[in-house]
Amino acid sequence: MDNIKELFARNLRENRRKNGLTQAQLAEQAEVSTHYIALIELARNIPKVETIERLANALNVEIYELFIVDHSPKEEMERLKKELVYEIKETISYAVKETLAEEYRKQKKG
Repeated sequence: MDNIKELFARNLRENRRKNGLTQAQLAEQAEVSTHYIALIELARNIPKVETIERLANALNVEIYELFIVDHSPKEEMERLKKELVYEIKETISYAVKETLAEEYRKQKKG
């Protein structure tokens, strides 16, 4: 999963592009520098709450929309695949350990 800076950076960039704004235009509307917008979009900075509010207003979105994790179907399938593989490995590992333990107990008795 993305960290909060990366998530915010991606959502800010996507919303800025959807609105047809350049970094300079967004910076002007949010009353920050273009350089600061670039740093945010590179996930090097996370703005203060007041700045987040101004950015959301400039983009005409709700603040929470800048923090939404929106996975594509491909990303979601990859995540599910990794989870499934992990669960299968854990189940097999447990079954093998139990089987070996049972065989050991049988040999010890016999």
